[in-house]
Amino acid sequence: MQPRRATTIRPRLIVTADDYGLHEAVNEAVERGYREGVLRAASLMVAAPAVTDAVERARRLPGLAVGLHLVLADGQAVLPPTRIPDLVDVCGRFNDAMVRNGFRFFFLPRVRRQLAAEIRAQFEAFAATGLPLDHVNAHKHFHMHPTIFSLLLSIGREFGLRAVRLPAEPGMGPWLRPWLALMRRRMDKAGIVYNDHVFGIRHSGGMDEAALLDILRALPDGLSELYLHPATHVGLVASMADYRHADELAALLSPRVRDTIAERYLLCRGFADPAAIPV
Repeated sequence: MQPRRATTIRPRLIVTADDYGLHEAVNEAVERGYREGVLRAASLMVAAPAVTDAVERARRLPGLAVGLHLVLADGQAVLPPTRIPDLVDVCGRFNDAMVRNGFRFFFLPRVRRQLAAEIRAQFEAFAATGLPLDHVNAHKHFHMHPTIFSLLLSIGREFGLRAVRLPAEPGMGPWLRPWLALMRRRMDKAGIVYNDHVFGIRHSGGMDEAALLDILRALPDGLSELYLHPATHVGLVASMADYRHADELAALLSPRVRDTIAERYLLCRGFADPAAIPV
């Protein structure tokens, strides 16, 4: 009998586009990234201006894994301002004062109740699309806040929540480790799937071909999520004025990126892909 050959387990990779629905230029980039490149997942902003177009495209792309991109900062709310007056301005927009708002979420019960109502409304809006819920994350990683994370887990359970992005990029500051460890413990207890590593924080807005290839040359073992902000042109919103959206789309379409992934990694179709779930 010949000795059994050892099986090499390749690191697993999910490639995601955030801010799906923000603009038709983003939606077009997501569709191109999926059809012509290595993009396999997208995170949907359910109150964004181009959400209807995004959902229509996703229905034409049944292989695209779509998740909920919770917006609780620097974006539009689902509920009207009269329902959540402590969270948004008169136009229904969240500001980007995340530190100040984080204290308010934690210490003020009235504000926390409004926050819970808005998070529920965003889950309900996603469910109304009829798309399977692949994962949940938050705009600007605001789900690292313990109050938001608790509400995400408790409310999300009612909507079939199965996976959450863990914003753990190698080389992050040590002060974040206790928060990330707490998130891991809580997700393990709740049976939620999550990535081991994420890439996109350090190069946010600048994930061009060179940056992607540098990351792909040294992905760690386990499940990594690589997220980008692709679009077909720039100037989408003021808060991303310096983002190189078109360069990020070009990176997703790059033959060099595609070949490197094919040679070294197992490309997963979102978190619901059995290949992405530890056994």
